[in-house]
Amino acid sequence: MVYIRAKKVKSDNYLYLVKSVWNSKKNTSKQEIVKYLGKASEVVKDDIPLDYRNDPKILAVLASHNPKDITKREESTKKSKQALYKKLTEGDIQSSVKIYEEYMKIFDPADFFDKILRPVMYKIGEDWADNTISIATEHVASNVAQTLVKIIMDKVSGSANKKKILVCVPLGEEHHLGCDVLETYLSIKGFKVYNIGTSIPTESILSFIEYNKPDIVLVSITLEDNISAGQRLVKKIKDQYSIPILVGGFAFQSEKTHKFNAKVIQDVNLDEIPKIIRTA
Repeated sequence: MVYIRAKKVKSDNYLYLVKSVWNSKKNTSKQEIVKYLGKASEVVKDDIPLDYRNDPKILAVLASHNPKDITKREESTKKSKQALYKKLTEGDIQSSVKIYEEYMKIFDPADFFDKILRPVMYKIGEDWADNTISIATEHVASNVAQTLVKIIMDKVSGSANKKKILVCVPLGEEHHLGCDVLETYLSIKGFKVYNIGTSIPTESILSFIEYNKPDIVLVSITLEDNISAGQRLVKKIKDQYSIPILVGGFAFQSEKTHKFNAKVIQDVNLDEIPKIIRTA
């Protein structure tokens, strides 16, 4: 059974999605946290993992915490996604920046990346695969999205006093928007991020690890066709270095299971990644 538990800290409530797990040996059940949702007044339906998002009991709990504010936020998110899709596919960077700036009056950068940019880029990728939009339109949208992320990076800053993070892709993976988003968000959070981009040979990645000694490696994979290359990259890194590796990206949105000698991140929000890094 999955449900929402609230914890009050000072005057604010914070929500957790938890599940009850039965221990047959001890003949008892215990609670396990599925996901930390955040401040109650800021949690919306999109924060709930897909498997539980339409559970009536969970939705009722969300609605009980400042329902007017939740409705306002959900409407703002929906309108922002529609507007950003239109402006990205039109190649309009100025309007895309304005959408970001307006959204930031209510939310923070992690919300923008998780609830606006990521689902919009997923939809653009799906529409291209379904021939709803052309490959040229998809390229235009991707290029504008990458420029938008760089502009956001210039607008925010963080002191790099935490772990050193290497963000990379396997050879053959030419999509690097995910890397750019990770670089921006983790930099805001104070991490030192090395984003070495695409078309980098595996040996060069290994040499980079040797000389720069990052604390953790994040491998981003967008296309399922590049998962095998990602597995080879992870294996070669593990063969030479004892370093934690996290793997994630759009390629892992399907229900398929892929074996990696690394932790595979699926269906997590950006604000969860720093916690995963700290425990890796």
